[in-house]
Amino acid sequence: MSPMMTPDVQHHPADDLLLAQAGGQLPMGAALLVASHAEVCAQCAERLRQLQALGGVLLEELPAASMQPDALARALAAIDAPAPVAAKPPARGLPPLPAGASWPRAMAGCTATRWRWIGPGMYFSRVQVPADPAANVFLLRIGAGKYLPRHSHSDWEMTQILHGSFHDGRAHFGPGDFDVADGEVHHQPVVQAGSECICLAAVQGRVLFEGFIARRLGALVGM
Repeated sequence: MSPMMTPDVQHHPADDLLLAQAGGQLPMGAALLVASHAEVCAQCAERLRQLQALGGVLLEELPAASMQPDALARALAAIDAPAPVAAKPPARGLPPLPAGASWPRAMAGCTATRWRWIGPGMYFSRVQVPADPAANVFLLRIGAGKYLPRHSHSDWEMTQILHGSFHDGRAHFGPGDFDVADGEVHHQPVVQAGSECICLAAVQGRVLFEGFIARRLGALVGM
């Protein structure tokens, strides 16, 4: 089952992220998160289309420049290259999801480890991104009413909510919502009662957990 547009998405990538995504400038982990969000958010999907169109217009208006010696050969090779095949919903290589939840089409080709127990009601899965094996991307599956240890970030952490919801002291995040947290953010996501929460996350740098046990656990799973 492929993701459907979610009409009540409340939290979106900022315009600078969408612009970088449109221009192909984001690291692969971040690009995966933004693409996953755009699949379920009509507003951001349309914004990306506008930015991509604007980029094409701006390129056409750039003054002519001298061509590199191999420019013609590269252009001809690009024309002869087979057209890219549209990504399909991944059927294998990812852990099971609850009924009604679905993996983003952007994860086609990705693989992930089985759900690993990291604490009462908490599971972790490492995601392998084919285009960038070094990308720090993972899945978190947290039970209803459970919470992650309080933490901050050495650089940034992006989160796309796939199922369920949580509150972290700043805002409530539900299915389809997108969040970015940096070193200025100290938060503790608490999953809402009634349903577990599954999130796709990408991290640049490290998650800085408070408390010795939480720090050790984060180091063990590579957060």
